[in-house]
Amino acid sequence: MWYYEKKLQYPVKVSQCNPRLAKYLIEQYGGADGELSAALRYLNQRYTIPDKVVGLLNDIGTEEFAHLEMIATMIYKLTKDATPEQLVEAGMGAHFVNHDHALFYHNAAGAPWTATYIQAKGDPIADLYEDIAAEEKARATYQWIIDVSDDPFINDSLKFLREREIVHSQRFHEAVEILKEERDRKKVF
Repeated sequence: MWYYEKKLQYPVKVSQCNPRLAKYLIEQYGGADGELSAALRYLNQRYTIPDKVVGLLNDIGTEEFAHLEMIATMIYKLTKDATPEQLVEAGMGAHFVNHDHALFYHNAAGAPWTATYIQAKGDPIADLYEDIAAEEKARATYQWIIDVSDDPFINDSLKFLREREIVHSQRFHEAVEILKEERDRKKVF
């Protein structure tokens, strides 16, 4: 189903070790509106979506895993050389005590990822509106992380991800219109 190319979708560089910024990025790793939640939401919803738009959910869900890989790389690069003291100072002490430098799916506040973040109603239009909202929340979160970041390299990658959220939202809007048109079409038997 997938072809894995051993490179990131977009380059990830960091200026320096910065566990404080990594803590904020963890929101997009294991938060409710993060990349893991999005990928699993879309790949799950594709089973109950009409064939006319199923490919869209598959494509975007797969791309979200590429975004998750980028976020993981950012977090790793920002923390790999951090001392335990730096991690504690950045508010990541509890993470360090539980996971050392390993990544773990939780949000910026430390709450573990949960399947309750994934929405699937079974109504294609309702699900697509949920997907639009998820993309817009992710876009906003990326912007807020950019606003508190002083790393120009990370900001470059985050701007790429923010723009992809906008594209995904637009594509989901298009899918809603396709399904509304199909729903409203007169059916003659």
